[in-house]
Amino acid sequence: MEQHKINTALLVMDMQVGIKAMLPDATAILNNTAKAIAKAREQKIPVIYVVVGFRPGSPEISPNNKSFTASKERFASVNMTEFMQVLDELKPRADEIVVTKRRFSAFTGSDLEVILSAYGAQHLVLTGVSTSGVVLSTLREAADKDYRLTVLADCCADGDEEVHRVLTNKVFPRQADVLTVEEW
Repeated sequence: MEQHKINTALLVMDMQVGIKAMLPDATAILNNTAKAIAKAREQKIPVIYVVVGFRPGSPEISPNNKSFTASKERFASVNMTEFMQVLDELKPRADEIVVTKRRFSAFTGSDLEVILSAYGAQHLVLTGVSTSGVVLSTLREAADKDYRLTVLADCCADGDEEVHRVLTNKVFPRQADVLTVEEW
């Protein structure tokens, strides 16, 4: 195995039941992400799933957090176990880890960094929904933590296609390699 693949991990972020409705074209992103997962498994690259979720009553959501406070009331009537379920099309294997985060970044409120350290991961390959949420926040934090980064642009989506385009074409390339799943 090539050296750079040994220290690589694929992050499949927020590809969960409660967020599927936000996908502009669920079919394309799910098919592309399934290809990325298959390729990672084939190359013995760990696949780590990241989901967002909260305890009953969402005590983790501060009234100071504009984005999450807007959803706190809606979360009160949501079955959080179901909301956090990874989509059936991308189901983790029994030996794959699912990390729960409490904010946009995959690192915030989760044990992701401990898992990555245990795997010796130095290169993260990012996929997820939304491009302007989990992908942007995780990319920025991971870059600050000195991870080498790749974003699979066609394994990411955003409710605003223009925002997705600007991020993947202009912003992300400053800190990451931006590829398609086929190029990866």
